[in-house]
Amino acid sequence: MLMKIKGEITLLGNTTEYIQQYTPELLEALPRSRNRSSIGIEPDSLPFSGFDLWTGFELSWLNKKGKPVVAIAEFVIPATSRNMIESKSFKLYLNSFNQSKFSTTEEVISTLVKDLSRAADGDVKVKIFTEPDLYPQTIATLPGNCIDQLDISVDNYDFNPEYLIDATDTENVSETLSSNLLKSNCLVTNQPDWGSVIITYEGKKINQEKLLRYIISFRMHNEFHEQCVERIFNDISRYCSPAKLSVFARYTRRGGLDINPFRSNYEKYPTVHRLVRQ
Repeated sequence: MLMKIKGEITLLGNTTEYIQQYTPELLEALPRSRNRSSIGIEPDSLPFSGFDLWTGFELSWLNKKGKPVVAIAEFVIPATSRNMIESKSFKLYLNSFNQSKFSTTEEVISTLVKDLSRAADGDVKVKIFTEPDLYPQTIATLPGNCIDQLDISVDNYDFNPEYLIDATDTENVSETLSSNLLKSNCLVTNQPDWGSVIITYEGKKINQEKLLRYIISFRMHNEFHEQCVERIFNDISRYCSPAKLSVFARYTRRGGLDINPFRSNYEKYPTVHRLVRQ
């Protein structure tokens, strides 16, 4: 039995057979406009640019002789795309390549670009690394000043953007703050989503304790990764009014995929990360 979310049929929350022959129909799109409108972001007048960087660690297919190929892939879905791609459907779609034959890696890339761009209703970019040793990303310490070491007492875990009220002082700064304490829950399955967040800004100095309390308040909050990052960007913009702001979250992979949303009003790419340029 399929689940319905506000009138839409979805595979979320169900035990699902893994189809291993190429099936683009598995992809499910979720309109970005729904959540943006609820937090005061006009879908036709975005206060940021950016993208969702997905990393696929379990991509595999068969070459024309039937020999398996394994690869790591990066998918860049622009924040201007009409839709997000639901993560479970993305995993099922990628698994449908497992027993499918493709003549070349370029054919796989063109197939992925075509299907994902159609689902997202935007220009999706794909890069594939068939030799994992050549994949340039490694686990590294978060850049900037990590605020997790602040010795604070916490007794409320309800989401509360008002922690950011009066969170700035008169000093103008340009700094990067980071935290590994970002945790939210999937909007539908309630599974925990663990992440790190990097906030780079120029403007009045943000009180680190208030910012940390705000980040911790996501702990029981139910929202998709992309929506959480846009909410963080919107709330910091609203309450702290920085002249420049970038928010980049790196989430732990689940089912072979990680989702890493980036939103900025001045950067095309995060300067603090070795993102592969497309």
